[in-house]
Amino acid sequence: MTDEVVRSETQCCVVGGGPAGVVLALLLARKGVRVTLLEAHEDFDRDFRGDTIHPSVLELLDELGLAGRLHELPHTKIHTGTIMTPDGATTLADFRHLRTRFPYIMMLPQADFLGFMVGEARKYPSFSLVMGALVGELIEEGGVVRGVRFEKGGASHEVRAGVTVGADGRGSRVRHLGRFEMTKTSPPMDVLWFRVPRREGDPSGGVAYFGAGREVVMLDRGTQWQVASLIAKGSFAQVREAGLGEFRRGLASAVPRFADRFESLTGWKQIAALSVESGRVKRWHRPGLLLIGDAAHVMSPVGGVGINYAIQDAVVAANVLARPLLEGTLKEEDLREVQRQREWPTRLIQALQTQIQKRLIALALKPGKTFRLPAALRLLLRLPLIRNLPARIVGLGFKRVHVN
Repeated sequence: MTDEVVRSETQCCVVGGGPAGVVLALLLARKGVRVTLLEAHEDFDRDFRGDTIHPSVLELLDELGLAGRLHELPHTKIHTGTIMTPDGATTLADFRHLRTRFPYIMMLPQADFLGFMVGEARKYPSFSLVMGALVGELIEEGGVVRGVRFEKGGASHEVRAGVTVGADGRGSRVRHLGRFEMTKTSPPMDVLWFRVPRREGDPSGGVAYFGAGREVVMLDRGTQWQVASLIAKGSFAQVREAGLGEFRRGLASAVPRFADRFESLTGWKQIAALSVESGRVKRWHRPGLLLIGDAAHVMSPVGGVGINYAIQDAVVAANVLARPLLEGTLKEEDLREVQRQREWPTRLIQALQTQIQKRLIALALKPGKTFRLPAALRLLLRLPLIRNLPARIVGLGFKRVHVN
């Protein structure tokens, strides 16, 4: 490592090349804002990241004229979400009833989505991307964040910016460096992700199997099923100790019709463990610094809404910040406005996720107990005015946002 520091200046420095960071950088660059995007990895190819693009985001991309070309990438569509219990099948969400051009959840590898969006951003001369940038320090002067210092390829770099945005995910380095206080909840589960073959004649869409202390969610990925096996919080070590054979037998008992598919699991390397977290920071901003996406609010995987709320954060941030950045008049009130617009939808969805975790998932994970959907819920889902609510909340969120 050399002692020389490579210095640069920009109007906005975005840390984190996930969905929130990439979309924010693209939107700002479209408006002529000079933006530098820093991503810690050398590529976007990391498995089992959020691959669900909901109608709310597809509508936003349509406003940008990008939805059509995004659909040219290989993908699948989920039109319904069904839960299987000992009482039979219940459709929890039917996106076909939504009033939208995109009545489905698009399943697209996140690496493909990010690559597509970065390709669009590169069309604008005010956009700059640095891969392999390991942020280690915030530049602070007089209580105001003026940018970041990072390492890349053994060299030290310093980028100064009118505002720095932390969009670096649930383990946010920027959140830690900025000394933000986070309030956490206690999800009752962790998730084991893996893939098994899908065959012609299999059901389509997303199906959740609940019962006998097992919860298995299967998402249609065309030639494969992307599978989430929910386990009790902190129990992965015990699951591994019991052995892969026992894990496969448990899956087969939960989903007997796919018992032979689980035989394709021959090693633990095929399985990715996700420690489920949920929480949010009380304040998303400091002078010169803003958090969005999972850096501001870590989402449970319930409903698969994390990527979509992160992108909505990015859209609101671009709407609010672009003009003051261009005019050089940015104030902390502008950062506060981003949180004001996005905090209550986030609080609502996290509160709903918490209730689902407590009242459904935690009960279904109890060993030896037969799980059944509450009779009141089954009745409500038969009422026309009620049955469309889950699809609307999951697909469109509590508040739609639009690109200015």
